[in-house]
Amino acid sequence: MEMKMGNAAASVERSKKRLSSRRLGRFLKEQRGRLYIMRRCVVMLLCWHD
Repeated sequence: MEMKMGNAAASVERSKKRLSSRRLGRFLKEQRGRLYIMRRCVVMLLCWHD
């Protein structure tokens, strides 16, 4: 019985780590998108003339 409880706790810890890594991946993807948009805006502002 104790062995099963230990395995269950270990699987919960693994799923928490997986969830946090997914959250981190989503955050990094969003930041990369924001940087891309800002970079495009700066390039347009620098290259724009009348």
